[in-house]
Amino acid sequence: MPSTNYLTPRPARALSLIAAAGAALLLGSPAQAAWQLVPEQSRVEATVVEITPTGPVPHTHRVSQLQGTLGSDGTLRVPLRLRQTDILDRVGQLPPLLSGLADTTLTTVTIQLSPERLDSLKVGESMTETVMLGVDNQGQHQQEPLKVRITRESKNILHVRNAERVALDGNELMQNQTARTILMLLGYEEIGDEVPVELDARLEDR
Repeated sequence: MPSTNYLTPRPARALSLIAAAGAALLLGSPAQAAWQLVPEQSRVEATVVEITPTGPVPHTHRVSQLQGTLGSDGTLRVPLRLRQTDILDRVGQLPPLLSGLADTTLTTVTIQLSPERLDSLKVGESMTETVMLGVDNQGQHQQEPLKVRITRESKNILHVRNAERVALDGNELMQNQTARTILMLLGYEEIGDEVPVELDARLEDR
């Protein structure tokens, strides 16, 4: 059984823990290129297992329209908002106390990777790379290493996916007040120990 990389939630990460875990798998790219995430082709899926009296029920949630542009310093910054998730589609209008969260940046994920490594990648080739994930929220900064698989599909397109199984700790996720509030809105009073995360994203040199 392949090893699993666990991301430990922290209170400042709010609901976007799921999204952050997946966005963490995105990569930076050569600083001389104007690499941008392709929103229509950049998303994260997370499987939340709801524990019910009749047994576990898996639910797949998606964070779509990931956006970010590589800066001149080689850093890709990806802001994450509640509106990018499918939660609003499922619960409808948010309660008044939470209505302001829809367009609020819940957290910003930053990813850095050596430009030289990508410069050497030819069309059709792939490589597995460990990137450093940074999560910034309310003045707090956390970093963790994560593995991604990078494929150059064409001169101007890079495809990024998980290089290993990644999962959030479901118990700690439920201890996060904001995340728990959102999960309760979805009707999840109890969830499983793991929340697996899958990334499928593309960067385009524009």
